[in-house]
Amino acid sequence: MDYKDVNRLIEEGEGFDIEFKRKVSTPEKIARALIAFANTKGGHILFGVDDDGSIVGVESEKSEVDLIYEAGTQFCVPEILPAIDIVAFNVDDVIVATVAESAQKPHYFAGAGCNGPPDAAEGTRVYIRVNDKTVMASKEVVRILRDERPDAPPMRIMIGENEKRLFRYLEANDRITAKEFSHLVNVSENRSCRILVSLVRAGVVRIHTLERTDFFTLAHDISK
Repeated sequence: MDYKDVNRLIEEGEGFDIEFKRKVSTPEKIARALIAFANTKGGHILFGVDDDGSIVGVESEKSEVDLIYEAGTQFCVPEILPAIDIVAFNVDDVIVATVAESAQKPHYFAGAGCNGPPDAAEGTRVYIRVNDKTVMASKEVVRILRDERPDAPPMRIMIGENEKRLFRYLEANDRITAKEFSHLVNVSENRSCRILVSLVRAGVVRIHTLERTDFFTLAHDISK
């Protein structure tokens, strides 16, 4: 990667697969960004670039690259090793960390002071990329990430009365949350999550992730 590639990324601006960081701060903060990109579709983190796209450079590329690798190996489970490029702009250097979409999803954040998602071990969290932000994944998204792994067991789906009631509801109301679905069919929220996740994997239902909640819609017209 050279300065032309970096300029192109800066011109695109921060978004789903690009993040600017003025400096390499703490390995914990870097790890969250690495995890979010690895758990989603991959992307680039540009260190030494301000939020407005101006190049401010990094102070010490060696020590800051070491922090990035520390973040990926000590605070990401499984570990994440991004490709690192150091690109010179006159007297300033920009570090570009390129993170590939992972085949080992979900990656967890392992750091102090974490409560953890409902289905993760104590002290861990899962992050994903939503628009231009790094956000904590819901338990539904964590299950979907796990089911996307190449070694995941084959999917089996049965359309029973609960699923049919869901389809009828979505045809009339467009969207539903896991909690609303659990009330609709009078099952536990965990059970409703499992049903929704299986339908997402089957391509029948689509999940939409927001910063604070998820909701589900029909993926297509199932009556056809």
